[in-house]
Parts: sequence; C-alpha cells; structure tokens
Amino acid sequence: MLKNISEELFSLDQSLFGHFLKECKYPWEILPRIGEYIIEIGEKLPGDKYDQIGDYIWAAKSAKIYDSAFITGPCIIGENTEVRHCAFIRGKALIGNDCVVGNSTELKNVILFNKVQVPHYNYVGDSILGYGAHMGAGSITSNVRSDKKLITIKYPDGKIETGMKKIGAIIGDGVEIGCGSVLNPGTIIGKDTQVYPLSSVRGFVKSNQIYKNQNEIVEKDLR
Repeated sequence: MLKNISEELFSLDQSLFGHFLKECKYPWEILPRIGEYIIEIGEKLPGDKYDQIGDYIWAAKSAKIYDSAFITGPCIIGENTEVRHCAFIRGKALIGNDCVVGNSTELKNVILFNKVQVPHYNYVGDSILGYGAHMGAGSITSNVRSDKKLITIKYPDGKIETGMKKIGAIIGDGVEIGCGSVLNPGTIIGKDTQVYPLSSVRGFVKSNQIYKNQNEIVEKDLR
C-alpha cells in the first residue's frame, strides 16, 4: 500500500485542505469532516481578501458569483473563482482559487483544489478533485451504490473496506473527464489521466493513462 495516497494523487500545496489530507491515511477519510474543517479555516481567513457572505459562507473578494447561484454553508470560495448562473452549492464545499463552477452544476461535500473546472451540468458529491482537474459537460460522480451497501475501494494492492455509504470519486491532479461520463462510487483516478467521453469508470485507474473503456486503458506516450 502506498505510504500516503493523497501525496501520490495531489499537489497538497494547492488546497487549503492540503495539511489535513496529508494527515489522513486515505483521502476519503476526510469526507465526513469537510464541513467542520471549512468552519475552522473560514473563521481565520484574512478580512482583506475574503468576505463572509452568509452563514459559514466565505468568498474571496476577487471571486465572481452570479446572482442566480444558490449557496449554502459551510463553504469557502477561493480567489478569482467563478460561480456561474444557477450553480447549486449545497454545503460542505471547499472551492479553491481560479476554479469554475458552471451553469447548473451541483456540488455537495467536496474539495476542489485550485484551478478545477466543473463548468457545465456536472454533479460532484462526496468527492475530491485535484489541481487542474476538469470534468466535461454532463459528467458526474455517482456517490451511492445502487444496492446501498457500504463502499469498497478497489486498489492495486487489494480491496479496502471504507465503512462509508457515500464516496464519489477521488480524482488526481490534471485529470480530464470526457463529456457525459459517470464515475462510479469509490473510483480513484491517478494524475494526468484522460477519460474518453461517455465512459463508465469504476475502481482504480493509474496515472498517465488514456481510458477508452474498462477493457481498453492505454498508457500515454510522454515522449
């Protein structure tokens, strides 16, 4: 088993939650505590850079939030981030700097590292998206099994019983998710991997791969 999965997946200096993730054995362990950590951080944010715009909702002064966006706390919206028309942020969302939360996108209990884009009709729940990750239009994270059983993470070294009912996807830095794709509960995708449009992804996908379908995953040519 990797010493620290979070350090393998993420540039931890690209999120206000980096040090919390570094202390976790597995990144999904932080999901039940996102709300309390947001409040802890939010109450210490500098007043010259952030405004408190609602109950446990902090937004950077440089963020652009459209009037039709609906936001509940706890939530932090980072610097130069854009929250577009009809975005629905329903609490426990840490949104980093230079992010895009697009029209009709829904977020719930998530960590978005800096420069993440979820720009069009996305659902992201109980998930972590690494630095510079991008989800194409209509792609979603599915966070509950259809049989409602507890989620098992399928990692290369074996199965990990999480004891949790809700886990979406854990997506590494620079991952590209194609339009209309579904990331099934407990999916982990390594850094800089590209997922084809209309894919159904489950389990673990290594870094620097091109995911065409479950039976066709090829390594990127990095030359």
